[in-house]
Amino acid sequence: MQEAASIGADLMLAPLVAMMRLPLMAMDAGSGEPWGTETARAVNEKTAAMTEGAFAAQMSLLQSASRFWPEVLSGRTPSLFNGVAAERSVSAALKPASRAVKANFRRLSTKA
Repeated sequence: MQEAASIGADLMLAPLVAMMRLPLMAMDAGSGEPWGTETARAVNEKTAAMTEGAFAAQMSLLQSASRFWPEVLSGRTPSLFNGVAAERSVSAALKPASRAVKANFRRLSTKA
């Protein structure tokens, strides 16, 4: 629960990070280069966070699937059926984006 709140708090910074990044990207656009530094960084970070998040979500679901029979045999409801697996998977998927937004906020705050 606390991890989800932390991820949510970090992701709430995303609009602010976008606003801080826009002037830098506008300067990149005016430089005449096809891919300015900030634009390339934004694309690379988003691609990396998306890929890492998708992989983390799949690994989380795989772990939940591997615990299916031990949970059934111990008399518990399998996490695949009660929503716990989905919650863990979503949390794992959002964690890389959360880290990237927080790091960008720190980096861009020093430029202002």
